[in-house]
Amino acid sequence: MSEEKRGWFSRLKQGLSRSSSRLTEGITGIFTKKKLDAATLEELEELLISADLGVTLAAEVTETLRRTRYNQEIAPEEIRAVLAEEVARRLEPVQKPLPVDPAKKPFVVLVVGVNGSGKTTTIGKLAKLLRDDGRKVMMAAGDTFRAAAVEQLKIWGERTGTPVVAKATGADAAGLAFEAIETARRDGAEVLLIDTAGRLHNKADLMAELQKVVRAIKKLDGEAPHAVLLVLDATVGQNAHQQVEIFRDIVGVTGLVMTKLDGTARGGVLVAIAERFGMPIHFIGVGETAEDLRPFDARAFGRSLVGFDD
Repeated sequence: MSEEKRGWFSRLKQGLSRSSSRLTEGITGIFTKKKLDAATLEELEELLISADLGVTLAAEVTETLRRTRYNQEIAPEEIRAVLAEEVARRLEPVQKPLPVDPAKKPFVVLVVGVNGSGKTTTIGKLAKLLRDDGRKVMMAAGDTFRAAAVEQLKIWGERTGTPVVAKATGADAAGLAFEAIETARRDGAEVLLIDTAGRLHNKADLMAELQKVVRAIKKLDGEAPHAVLLVLDATVGQNAHQQVEIFRDIVGVTGLVMTKLDGTARGGVLVAIAERFGMPIHFIGVGETAEDLRPFDARAFGRSLVGFDD
């Protein structure tokens, strides 16, 4: 394993430590010197559901163990290995890179999500990843309602050397998106990342606002936005399901970014969301620094979730 990959894996493991310690301690508590019987299987199923891994995965893991190891002694490590494998198997179909098409200039990425999900920070980190990959990137501060969001994006712009298109607080977000595409075209940007407002207290307002932004984008490019990324905060647990549904219906989400996995003991919610919606997971975030947002790796996630070292 390369030094960089090992470094990311240790960050991922550390970031998922709340989730993994909950699962590891729970599994150890259930299976220390115990045979696999109906009672232990039921306890395991309850533990997996409480970690937000989803009812389906919990049922299938316990069914696999019932079929293969019933009435035998089984070590906690074996349970964790089965779980890691099952998580990876379910997540591999949704492990997909963000498909930036170089023929589309700029490749327009609309980033959506509720306020507080880490959306603006994610855009800044994503700009860094894309720039490190050699792409010419531009950002647009489309969350015009929050002065803090505009300032935050400008700070990320300075930090990553990425130009930011911004207007005064309260400016028309659709007009800003239109202007950002014109500027990106003029400057030869390959990727344009557009931030958006995420106030969910009134769904109708949010829907109207986002649809207006999309219409403005389509005036300049009928195929854009080329990607719509939904940023989800892992700490909200089951509420993340509702957010996926709302934003999918409003704006046709094409892929997911899961943030704040380091802030929750219920990191398994990613598995349940993948299972239910089947949407591509492009990136995950496990910390505050730019290096803590990385392309999603199903196998590494599965092993980190149960506390394995590699």
